[in-house]
Amino acid sequence: MKLLGYELTVTKQLPGYQLSGLDRGWMPIVHEPYAGAWQRNDGRPIENVMSHYAVYRCVTMIAADVAKMRCKLVEQDANGIWVETDVSDPRGAVLRKPNDYQNRIQFYQHWLTSKLSAGNTYALKGRDQRGVVTQLYILDPFRTRPLEAPDGAVYYQLYRDALAGQPVDDLIVPASEIIHDRMNPLFHPLCGISPLYAAYLPAVQALGIQKFSERFFRNHARPSGILTAPGEIPKATADRVKADWENNYSGDNLGKVAVAGSGLTWVPMVMNAVDAELIDQLKLTAEQVCTAYGVPPFKIGIGATPAYNNIQALNQIYFSDAVQIHVESIELLQDEALGLAPNKGTEFELENLLRMDTLTLTNVLAEQVKNGIRAPNEARLILNLGPVPGGKSPYLQQQNFSLAALDKRDSQADPFAPKTLPAPPAQPSNQNEPPKPQTDAASAARAMLWDIRQRMIEHAQ
Repeated sequence: MKLLGYELTVTKQLPGYQLSGLDRGWMPIVHEPYAGAWQRNDGRPIENVMSHYAVYRCVTMIAADVAKMRCKLVEQDANGIWVETDVSDPRGAVLRKPNDYQNRIQFYQHWLTSKLSAGNTYALKGRDQRGVVTQLYILDPFRTRPLEAPDGAVYYQLYRDALAGQPVDDLIVPASEIIHDRMNPLFHPLCGISPLYAAYLPAVQALGIQKFSERFFRNHARPSGILTAPGEIPKATADRVKADWENNYSGDNLGKVAVAGSGLTWVPMVMNAVDAELIDQLKLTAEQVCTAYGVPPFKIGIGATPAYNNIQALNQIYFSDAVQIHVESIELLQDEALGLAPNKGTEFELENLLRMDTLTLTNVLAEQVKNGIRAPNEARLILNLGPVPGGKSPYLQQQNFSLAALDKRDSQADPFAPKTLPAPPAQPSNQNEPPKPQTDAASAARAMLWDIRQRMIEHAQ
């Protein structure tokens, strides 16, 4: 089989169509995970720096916050409002259960962890006999490579992944079968760059400080040093004294009383923790990691929480700086992967993340109901309360006027001039003859008074 002039060998028919055996004519796209990695022969530093607490917390917190928001299938109604569609829609089933071994929370955690640590997330589509996407599998970002054909077409080279139903190596699949979510493509449009590109050196510095501190305190907080003598000593004697000192006063023997003769003096060589300002250095490196990930430092326990007491405002800062771009990206990629029409889409429930405190939430809902924005039953539903009779429709107070009515009033020459009452109808010539029926309220009142007058005359007679 030939494609673009190259001989291809089909090794297995997986969801969609997948090809392998192509060994020439491709341009493999690679990048450094951080600046200088190629010169250091360091291709996978992720395992090293993920042990730093700030990196671990930023990655796992963002991934968990996105995963805890339920993703639903929505449709635009006749009024342009996005509402959730029928849960029986087969295209929404993959949002609830993406694959056989992950639920939706585990799936989106895996998605974001791959993106934030490696810069790229690759999801392989699984299709049914109708061609509908029914499963999604997150691939190992270090075992997946984007390939660029000479004509600009994009393919992906996959290695063996039994969980994803891919049991062979060197499998080439078209871009239509891969969801590729990538961080900022600084150097190539198909290569996402992880925040570790900027946070790698601060994290490594912090790990070095922590290792030094561990050795320092394992040595009972006593730094190493040198033994000095007042005069010159032979090398053999120096080696013997050094070996004796290490054997007798280091390791498990640390803390024993040392007796140094011949004028020997102990001189520490390493700065202590106070001189090195380790605490400030550790704080600085953690803040630099937070800057790379866009996470406010107080969210991971660095520094004090801002003084103003507004939980929603703090959550909004964190959402807009660190989370929103990932949410929007996943929604758009899923819309394209599921082949949804323009009036349908996927949407995360942001209420689980941007949750206000109870007092603020109650006040906001009360104002919305008061101003006719929400119906009472809609506000009660947000508070997890049942509906009440008469609470289906929004309402306003009676004295409120529409803008159209106010416009009619203001279009008059003098909107505030007193209104003139119409002239009363002429009185009948015969006082004993009742007036003719009138339709306005004033005429009806005069007719009622005439009737009372007649009754009083008859009663007097």
